[in-house]
Amino acid sequence: MASVKPVNASLPSLPEGWTGEKDFKVVGALSAATQRNIEPVGPHFLAHARRKRHHRTFSEDERIQAQQNVKKTEDEEDDDISEPEDPMMLTREAKDWKAQDHYAVLGLTRYRWRATPEQIKRAHRKKVLRHHPDKKAAQGQENENDNFFKCIQKATELLLDPVRRKQFDSVDENADVDPPSKKQTQNGKFYKAWGPVFEAEGRFSTKQPVPQFGDDNSTQPEVEEFYNFWYNFDSWRSFEYLDEDIPDDGEGRDQKRHTEKKNANARRKRKVEDNTRLREMLDEVLAADERIKKFRQQARAGKDAKRKAKEEEAQRLKDEKERAKAEEEQRKKDAEEAAKNEREKNKKAKEAAKNAAKKNKRVVKGSVKDVNYFADGEASAAQVDSVLNDVDLIMGKIDVDELADLAQKLTIAGKDGAAVKAAYTAQAKSLVDAGKLKDGEAKFFA
Repeated sequence: MASVKPVNASLPSLPEGWTGEKDFKVVGALSAATQRNIEPVGPHFLAHARRKRHHRTFSEDERIQAQQNVKKTEDEEDDDISEPEDPMMLTREAKDWKAQDHYAVLGLTRYRWRATPEQIKRAHRKKVLRHHPDKKAAQGQENENDNFFKCIQKATELLLDPVRRKQFDSVDENADVDPPSKKQTQNGKFYKAWGPVFEAEGRFSTKQPVPQFGDDNSTQPEVEEFYNFWYNFDSWRSFEYLDEDIPDDGEGRDQKRHTEKKNANARRKRKVEDNTRLREMLDEVLAADERIKKFRQQARAGKDAKRKAKEEEAQRLKDEKERAKAEEEQRKKDAEEAAKNEREKNKKAKEAAKNAAKKNKRVVKGSVKDVNYFADGEASAAQVDSVLNDVDLIMGKIDVDELADLAQKLTIAGKDGAAVKAAYTAQAKSLVDAGKLKDGEAKFFA
């Protein structure tokens, strides 16, 4: 146990002229004393108790506790970031850090670009606890060089820097998934074989999330979204990690500018080559994708169905037009036939009416002749003219119906002169009442 050394320290001198009686002021009263039970607790007491129990010094206890913490940390982190270390990797030169696999150095090869900053920190802590030079020295490995420890530090420094990590991920070939061969895509393994390839390529996408490749049950909008995304792929790959180191200022500005220009040209070339590679891979997948063939067949079937429906609709309209035209022609024909029949009927009716009128006129004119023109003996020419003039006058004022009615009455009257004259007189009076004949104009039948 460490020895206790007394420290001599004098109190500051009081101000000149100060006295307790004159300058002391009471500002409060002390509370009464209270008795309490005090229990020793806390990490420092536990450490003290542990040292007393095991009879350890401070340094011995700290060393043992550190070893237990290391073992505890290793046991806790062996689950997800524990990987066997390649002996060749342990002999890597620290100056060759740019060519090293930083994820493998930290034991994160199965995570790579998916590793979170927390996982990187945990992996670094685990590697440091295992490969720190001080620990090697404590284990008696004093001749062990610290190259691998420097590689660990460089890997952690780079992977925890978002910009530099992105540059390394841009050229991390160990994270790539090679396209499958035709044999590997047979027997229904096409989508399962190509899915990991596009998942790996998707890590370079500026737009996230990246559409999944899907399977045979993917819908047409999902498949079209996938290919549209990849044919318009926006990649953030810059290939800066592969740049040639720019010389120090002592090399001259011209050499520095030449190297920068050379690096820029190399990055552009790699970018074009990468875009060409991705486009050729997409063309290969698109040509072999059975979903595209199925969608095209469905589209053709839909087009054929639409074309057939269109043709059927056109034929239906044509048939309706021809049927309407035939019906219109038949209607016109029927109308013309009906009009012709009506004309013939009217013609016959007119002829019949005309014949009937002629007959009725003969009856009317013959009726006065049959009664000897109403003369008792032989009728004089003057009387005949007078009677016929009145008969013509009356016939000229009446219509065919009235003429037929008058003829019927005269037929019934026969050769009865008084009845015949009464029929004419009644007809003349009817015409006078109707205003068609003046009173007294038919003198004989007035």
